[in-house]
Amino acid sequence: MLISLSIRNIVLIEALDLDFVPGLGVLTGETGAGKSILLDSLGLALGMRADSGLVRSGETQASVTASFDPGDAGPRLIAMAEESGLMLEPGEPIIIRRTLKADGGSRAFINDQPCSAALLREIGGALVEIHGQHDDRGLLNPSGHRALLDSFARGDSGAVTQAYDSWRKAMQALETAREEVAHAERDRDYLTHVVAELTAFAPEPGEEASLAEERATMQKGAKLGDDLTTVNGLLGGSDGALAQLRQAARWLDRIAPDHGHLAEALTAVDRAVIEASEAEDALERAAEALSYDPARLELVESRLFDLRALARKHQVQADDLAALTEDLAARLSRIEAGAEGLAGLEKAAMQARAAYEGVAAALSKHRAEAATRLDTAIAAEFAPLKLDAARFRTVVETLPETQWGPHGMDRVEFTISTNPGAPFAPLMKIASGGELSRFILALKVALAEQGAVGTMIFDEIDRGVGGAVADAIGERLSRLSQSTQLLVVTHSPQVAARGAAHMLIAKSSDGPIGQQVTRTDVKSLSDAGRREEIARMLSGADITAEARAQADRLLERV
Repeated sequence: MLISLSIRNIVLIEALDLDFVPGLGVLTGETGAGKSILLDSLGLALGMRADSGLVRSGETQASVTASFDPGDAGPRLIAMAEESGLMLEPGEPIIIRRTLKADGGSRAFINDQPCSAALLREIGGALVEIHGQHDDRGLLNPSGHRALLDSFARGDSGAVTQAYDSWRKAMQALETAREEVAHAERDRDYLTHVVAELTAFAPEPGEEASLAEERATMQKGAKLGDDLTTVNGLLGGSDGALAQLRQAARWLDRIAPDHGHLAEALTAVDRAVIEASEAEDALERAAEALSYDPARLELVESRLFDLRALARKHQVQADDLAALTEDLAARLSRIEAGAEGLAGLEKAAMQARAAYEGVAAALSKHRAEAATRLDTAIAAEFAPLKLDAARFRTVVETLPETQWGPHGMDRVEFTISTNPGAPFAPLMKIASGGELSRFILALKVALAEQGAVGTMIFDEIDRGVGGAVADAIGERLSRLSQSTQLLVVTHSPQVAARGAAHMLIAKSSDGPIGQQVTRTDVKSLSDAGRREEIARMLSGADITAEARAQADRLLERV
């Protein structure tokens, strides 16, 4: 719902701040007062084309700020914004601001976050629906008719969407398998050879690192073998350093009691024996670790080189050869499984298609039944709106299979025949603006809350009618406003009297002759002001007592 609208420097509007209420709001004023400027300003905020001609003469920039209560549409609008990187807080108003420079540049913001014009149009279209003399959106766009019919029918296309997704996945699996089998069949001999080669070699993940480590260790052993033998000879054996230390310890043990320094020497030699013994043990462990078998080294090197050669041949990492073996073996298996595997996938795809056709056909039947009810409901609105000769028909026809989708297999379009014997045609083909607006009103009343946005605007829906027809229009607008906020630009006192709020649009000029400044202003009318304005609409510039009395009767009746 539109909460407020602030306009700065748009054509004849210098500064204007308006507040709006739920229900039916009417905007009236003399011809040329500037009602279209108000709608153009709101349209600018909603993402319509930025025309530099809207900037007030003499000003460098114009701006429009519109504040909305998103209501039930909040979660959907939050999702729209998030897809474009904007953050909207649940339960908070949505504030749209659009600035326009005199040189044509414009910027848009949603809750003070810069946004694209495309997002602004998407968000704006979900908040406000405008029906004017040349409207080509909303109910006139056939792309939205299917959703409106489904909403009227209270149908759920969820089962159809799910069945369609299952069918698409089954078909994709079948097509992938067909392509793989056809491709693999061409390479059957190659695959047979490669799979046999890789299977015989039996590569394992991590094998390259393991072989390389073992090879490096054995190469170190070969390099250090002679040095280890020399060190062992110097340290161990009957004539080695360790044997000499032990012999020295035995001599010192006999003479150590004779002098304190000898006891100290014995202690030091004992420590040396212990350290030398530990060194001997470490040398033995090193020799064991670095020991190698030349035959084993040759075998490891051969395996490592062959492993790396296979990896280069198949352009993969050595650790991926095992997975490649499984993949190529699976491709070869699919060739060997052949028709049997494809037959299973074909059967699954046929079953998925049949399931989709079943639920889609049920939805089509539901739509056809709902279309009949909708046509009847709309036809009942025509006579009071002076559309007696018109006929309405909801077309539900089956699309070719290539156009079936998650919403079913139907094309839905609202069509109209405006004269007896005239063929049915799309709503856009209706020439008369006032007639078109009345058709839209009939549709909206029949559809009630189905697919309604938070705010709808009707621009001169009562053009060219009066009396009972205008009264019927007002009654239907009032009824429709119980479920959504309506703003109506009207010249009809019967419609104006139905408003829950009434705004008067007026144009004034001031300043000396030749330097006059013209401004458009809008003010909310009190009960007395409404009476005077409706009386003016009834009688013209000279308001008579009879016009005031008639205005009272219109106001009392509603």
